[in-house]
Amino acid sequence: MPGRPPGVDTRAATYHDFMQSERRFAALSALAGGVLAISWSAIFVRWTKMPGVASALYRTLIALPVLWAILAFKRRAGRRVTRRTLWIAVAGGVFFAGDVGFWNVAVMHTSAGSATFLSNVSPLFVGLFTWMVTRRLPSGRFWMALAVGLAGSCLIVTGDLRQALSRSSADGLAVVAAVCFALYLVITGQLRERVDAALLLAVSTTASAVTLLVWAVGGHISLAVPGVGSWWALLALGLVCQVGGYFGLTYSLGHLPTPVTSILFLTVAPMTAIFAWMIFGERMSPMEIAGGALVVAGVWIVGRRARAATLEEEELVPPVAQL
Repeated sequence: MPGRPPGVDTRAATYHDFMQSERRFAALSALAGGVLAISWSAIFVRWTKMPGVASALYRTLIALPVLWAILAFKRRAGRRVTRRTLWIAVAGGVFFAGDVGFWNVAVMHTSAGSATFLSNVSPLFVGLFTWMVTRRLPSGRFWMALAVGLAGSCLIVTGDLRQALSRSSADGLAVVAAVCFALYLVITGQLRERVDAALLLAVSTTASAVTLLVWAVGGHISLAVPGVGSWWALLALGLVCQVGGYFGLTYSLGHLPTPVTSILFLTVAPMTAIFAWMIFGERMSPMEIAGGALVVAGVWIVGRRARAATLEEEELVPPVAQL
């Protein structure tokens, strides 16, 4: 009767499979929590009533004490990390600063839906950047899921896009934010193979804060906080979106392929639409509901093989080469 190859301990193999399954479940759970937290970003940014770069700066500054405190309690996270690795993490933080900075500005000058959709093209750039490094295109499953997910996001914000033709500059900033986020995902996904999530997030967020501070000072951007309501929104951005959301994302990147993670992030758009409906009374049209269904379908296409992809990333896209 066919079985495992000779010499393979069945109990050890079963335990290994169980642990792999537990890690995959933990990674997917962390990613789901991160998506839920980050979906509030557009709402909180609007509530700050501040310039986009200023709210992005406060977001990182508020998160920093918490992130470094977490790192201090995780002594094992301080294992040897080369200077080159730290500089790559800093580069990731600079790209993240570009992401939140440009996206926050876009949100304040165009519709939240339009900015969210345009920033959601980041999975396309992830695939393209991966191809540029490895010279191997992602599989058909990746592009199918991306097309379905983007089509759904497009339906959700169709009304916004009709009104956004006169706001092309803000929409262009959202696309720039998507490029920055894609680079952040590629770098973080690569570094998570050898760097603890807490250390990586603390270093990259510090670099983001410095970059945003230079940006704000150089651009003569006001850092004044209008009132108590704005402070609450800033605290939510820093603690909920940055600490909670991106800690979940960074952790999941250590256990899930970067392209899979980037496509699952497409669910941010429908989640933001739902929150806007609940808070601002923005009704979802049948077209928007259909768009949400397509996004879920795109997630399902990737999720069907997420378990196998975790064990063998090449099934969806070849791993990013050493940076």
